[in-house]
Formats: sequence, C-alpha cells, structure tokens
Amino acid sequence: MTTNDHATDDAHGSYRSYLIGFALSVVLTVIPFWIVLGEVEIHLWLALTIIFGLGAIQIIVHVIYFLHVTVKAEAGWQVMSLVFTGILLLIVLVGSIWVMTHLNNNMMPAHDQIERVRAVK
Repeated sequence: MTTNDHATDDAHGSYRSYLIGFALSVVLTVIPFWIVLGEVEIHLWLALTIIFGLGAIQIIVHVIYFLHVTVKAEAGWQVMSLVFTGILLLIVLVGSIWVMTHLNNNMMPAHDQIERVRAVK
C-alpha cells in the first residue's frame, strides 16, 4: 500500500478548519467559566441552561472540526452510528435520573409516616 492510495484529503481538516475549531472551543469554554467564576447575577436555571447548552454545542464542534464526522463521510454511516450512540446515551442518562428521582421520592418515608410508627410504639 502506498501513500498515493489515500490521495484525497477530504477526511482530514485543513489548518484553517483546525484553527476555527480551536477558537470555537476556547470561546465555548471561556463563557461557562466566566458565568461561574465571575459570579454573574443570573438565575440558577438560566446559568445551568447556558452551561449545558454551550457544552452540547462544544461537543458538536469537536465532532465536526476534529473528528471530521460529516454526512459525506462513509456515505453517512458515521453520522447514523453517532446519532444511534447519542440516542442510547440519552436513554441511559434520562432513565438513570428518572429511577434515582423516583427512588428518592418513594424510599424516604414522609414525616407523618415516621410519627405514626413512633406513636404505635
């Protein structure tokens, strides 16, 4: 196998695309750090939404600019496997959070239940 067998550089990024990906990654990292360390006066849920949203965008930036997963690559099979992996990850994470929340609600006895047990003794 010679180096000419891989003559096309479609799967590899250019220097410019790596710099764009790096710049986007830095910006998407600095903003959440600024929100947390700068003690920005915003509601907790808004801060969490911004942090997690920028984290999700950063994952997409890494996949596109550094992993070079595109619809064109391998006739779209890379994207399909990435979407399938994301769906499985979402099912596991949401399912785990759902189970833990319900365990917390259902396993801890209410205050009045504890008082009834103490009164019986």
